[in-house]
Amino acid sequence: MAQERRTRQTSEQPSSSRPQRRSRRRSTGSTISFAALYVIGVIGVSILLACIGWIAANDVLALNKPEKEVVFTISSEDTFNDVVDHLEEEGLIEYKLLFKLFATFTHGKDKVTMGTYTLNTDMDYRALLSGMSIYSSSRAEVTITIPEGYTLAQIFQLLEDKGVSTVEDLNEAAANHDYAFSFLQDIPLGDPIRLEGFLYPDTYNFYTPHDPVYAINKMLVNFDAKYTDELRQQVADSGYSIREILTIASMIERETDGSDRGTISSVIYNRLDNPDAGTMGYLQIDATLAYINGGKVPTAADKEIDSPYNTYKYKGLPPAPIANPGLEAIKAALDPEDTSYFYYTLGDDEKHHFFKTYNEMQSFMATQELYKSN
Repeated sequence: MAQERRTRQTSEQPSSSRPQRRSRRRSTGSTISFAALYVIGVIGVSILLACIGWIAANDVLALNKPEKEVVFTISSEDTFNDVVDHLEEEGLIEYKLLFKLFATFTHGKDKVTMGTYTLNTDMDYRALLSGMSIYSSSRAEVTITIPEGYTLAQIFQLLEDKGVSTVEDLNEAAANHDYAFSFLQDIPLGDPIRLEGFLYPDTYNFYTPHDPVYAINKMLVNFDAKYTDELRQQVADSGYSIREILTIASMIERETDGSDRGTISSVIYNRLDNPDAGTMGYLQIDATLAYINGGKVPTAADKEIDSPYNTYKYKGLPPAPIANPGLEAIKAALDPEDTSYFYYTLGDDEKHHFFKTYNEMQSFMATQELYKSN
């Protein structure tokens, strides 16, 4: 029996050990297969990420892009998302999300400002952001000459025509922005006319478009530079405010071609200083009528317009300048010639002729062809 048991045990051992060996081989094979798949997966993902990284790098660094120059405009109403959309539309970037992330983390987003810029597809993300900032050398500019004697309305229309800003935005900036100049401190906010007379006529370079506050400030800075300590002292000595002097200067500017500023200045002061003589305190300046009738040649009917700017109907100075005078007109307003003239009129020679009395002027006009047809 013992021998039989030993034989049975011996014969059972092989059958019990063989299945165990087969199980280990299957487990080892599965492990190898999983490891191989994992390695292949890692390699595949790495290759994919490398490809994505390379493609992204191409966009960030502007590599392998066909060269193309783009005139790119950002309006005051554009959001940063609008700007990014336009960049993609123009082919300047390919991946909007990537550009937004780059702009946010580099703080370039905060530097983007309205304007017209010359950009190129060979500009990387950093160059694009710099190229759309206020300091960009690619920002489009326009040179504008503002003639002496232009009104605020004419200046703003000119700026709109040249693409600097809109008349509406300029009027808003003129009326409600508190510009830090001493010559404006006593003039209340609320009406763009508060800046009439202070927008110095000159040649300027403006961005297109330009922030209206900065555009206006540029002209005010120029006026402040021209308004020297010597002129400030002359204004203080005159008994008039700077705004009143500019009102006189604006009438001089609008009434003359520049050859007789000092003489016309003397007529204005003679009328102001002698309310019981000559025109009895009425300035009777035709240019003030043109200011309120839309710039047309004044007619007899215009003299009846009920406006404080109507110097035929109201005595003394109008409430504000009627134009933006140049430096020579301002100097003439501060230093009039010493005359006894109360009247002047144009002759056939297209020059002004001056007279002490109304009758003298009428006698002269009777000899001029200019008035015989009237």
